[in-house]
Amino acid sequence: MSSKRDYYEVLGVQKKASKEEIKNAYRKLALQYHPDRNKEPSAEGKFKELSEAYAVLSDDEKRKRYDVYGHVGAEEAFRGSEANFEEIFRDAGFGGFRDIFDQMFGRRGGFFGDDLFSFGFGGGGGGGSRRRGRDIIYDMEVTVEDVLRGKKEEVEVPRFDRCKECGGSGAAPGTKPRKCTVCDGQGQTKRVYSQNRFSTIVTMEPCRTCQGQGQIIDKPCTNCRGSGRAKQVKKIKLEIPPGVEDGMAFQLRGEGEMSEAGISGDLIVRLHIKPHPKFERLADGHLLYNLDVKFTDLTLGTDLRVPTLEGSEKLKIPQGTPASAILQIKGKGLPRIGSAGRGDLHLRINVKVPTNLTDRQKALLKELHKELDNQ
Repeated sequence: MSSKRDYYEVLGVQKKASKEEIKNAYRKLALQYHPDRNKEPSAEGKFKELSEAYAVLSDDEKRKRYDVYGHVGAEEAFRGSEANFEEIFRDAGFGGFRDIFDQMFGRRGGFFGDDLFSFGFGGGGGGGSRRRGRDIIYDMEVTVEDVLRGKKEEVEVPRFDRCKECGGSGAAPGTKPRKCTVCDGQGQTKRVYSQNRFSTIVTMEPCRTCQGQGQIIDKPCTNCRGSGRAKQVKKIKLEIPPGVEDGMAFQLRGEGEMSEAGISGDLIVRLHIKPHPKFERLADGHLLYNLDVKFTDLTLGTDLRVPTLEGSEKLKIPQGTPASAILQIKGKGLPRIGSAGRGDLHLRINVKVPTNLTDRQKALLKELHKELDNQ
């Protein structure tokens, strides 16, 4: 579902790797792609990807959530991970980690801001606050049969997206935004404070003329009112794998709403398992079915056909099976997400008490009752 690479693959380690192995792998790769050492255009993106993976896998709790739920389960990945980054880069002679990440991600948003997973820069290149769009939560109901087989479905998601009239520029068709001359299109202006004759303080702040956008729209698009985005409905294909759990969520990168900066949030698909009329879902892929059996079958033993999600199966009832016993049919439960095999079908035996007996049946039961009392 997610376009992001597996964190273990990013660091080149096995899923059973120790914390020390994960740390050493990150140290080696992070130094290889560190922006102060590697000037290739792709290095910065690889460094961010490595740091994101390490922030999750180096924390035991976040790693557990990631192993079960994937990238969505680790959405708080970067909080509380500063000590590890500080240690690694200090040992390598690069100074404080905050300086490194501030240079790459800016002090707003990015790794340590409120907008986790929004890796926009603090300025430059069109300038302004590169905030990502709002994430969309989509609640999807799936059946137990869907959990067994998986599900593919196309859904319609209303969201703010790039305006089709102006192509996202915000300017009326036939016109273009012009570069702000005050900030030279950077979206930021510099302020210099003289602290004393030996030092000065230089700060960057959003340009007040263009509101940090780096450009000015003289004639706004009437469809989006100059924002560059408009409400639209998009059809998105969802693929739910077998074995999902109730409440599990999947993340589709870039399928959320687009911000005015042109950066889209994510679509979070949250699953709700619809209760089954016959089967109760247990842990680890097991299913429970309440099986009504005649007391004579429990006493004498018999073979029955019992329902499963895929039809029916033969079940042997041993002689003398007690009421409330639980029998099992192996492999007739649900798949387990992230692992091979299936759970079992558990059958809880309920005694079927006969009603509306004939006089002969009552007489036979009374005779049997007397014989059992005399044993």
